[in-house]
Amino acid sequence: MLKPPDHIKSIKPYVPGKPVEELERELGIKGSVKLASNENPLGPSPLAVSALRKGLKDHNRYPDGSCFYLKSALSGKLQVSPDEILLGNGSNELIELAVRTFLSPGDEAVMAHPSFVVYSMIVQAVNGNNIIVPLKEWRHDLEAMASAITGKTKIVFIANPNNPTGTINTSTEMDAFMQRVPDGTLVVVDEAYYEYVSSPDYADSMKYFREGRDILILRTFSKIYGLAGLRIGYGLAKAGIMSEMNKVRQPFNVSLPAQRAAVAALQDEKHLARTRRTNEKGKRYLYKEFDALNIKYVPTEGNFIYVPLPEGTASRLYHDLLLEGVIIRPMGPDAIRVTIGLPEENRRLIEALKKIND
Repeated sequence: MLKPPDHIKSIKPYVPGKPVEELERELGIKGSVKLASNENPLGPSPLAVSALRKGLKDHNRYPDGSCFYLKSALSGKLQVSPDEILLGNGSNELIELAVRTFLSPGDEAVMAHPSFVVYSMIVQAVNGNNIIVPLKEWRHDLEAMASAITGKTKIVFIANPNNPTGTINTSTEMDAFMQRVPDGTLVVVDEAYYEYVSSPDYADSMKYFREGRDILILRTFSKIYGLAGLRIGYGLAKAGIMSEMNKVRQPFNVSLPAQRAAVAALQDEKHLARTRRTNEKGKRYLYKEFDALNIKYVPTEGNFIYVPLPEGTASRLYHDLLLEGVIIRPMGPDAIRVTIGLPEENRRLIEALKKIND
């Protein structure tokens, strides 16, 4: 029997949720709300939807492998050179490209826990070593992460805001951290939720990019832009870093519809502003209701809220909410993560929690 090497065999695969329709069929419920995947509840920009419709007849053609128009749009918006931009099938692909490009078997990658599970999975897939540093007060402990860097460390992952806790690291903390990172270590700053951040203390990763540091900034169209189903994200780094990553990138990795929708979405500032307002209003409502129910939570800078729970109770709460037609994400045995939805979806969550607690 064909067997994979041990470092592949021992990977714990990402467990996706079932389709909403299948869950409803299994449980005999209807009209459930999904608050599990940090999607934009408003959907994509109308401009993006229009761009998708206009291009329906062109799908017999391969997409532009260079993403010329999208790179041009991002270049103008961010004031960077097109050769400092790399597009991917979601920012997940860019994480994988970075690891495959710069990590050899036995090399180390430093990351926090809990944080985005894909980091450790991909490092293990190339037979690298994951160096895990626990969060401190639900935030990346950048001082401890800097101390964990050794001569074998090739990559450090920092999710800012962090998924699943929604917390950020400040400019002061990042400045101190970057001063301790040695040359030859790539700092990957995952900013999937950065458009939601309102804190004035949020670290400006572009500063380090413009200083010429070995940094890869990851962003996505899956969250605030509402294009999760199209799978498209982008990275920003020095041209030399992007040139090396391009060597392992597959051709035509970003679909034609995704490219067109993303170009259009970048033009719709009104949709982004509306999304931020909806998220902020929902956040304040859930804070107020959680406080009234004596539910502890971690204040967030994203579009989701992390709720620590008594030991071993997350699975039960997940299933209880599911029976009430509310789908959330369990984060191990002791926490759940709740996406901030539309007003009626948030109310459904609170009503379900009140019913469960009665």
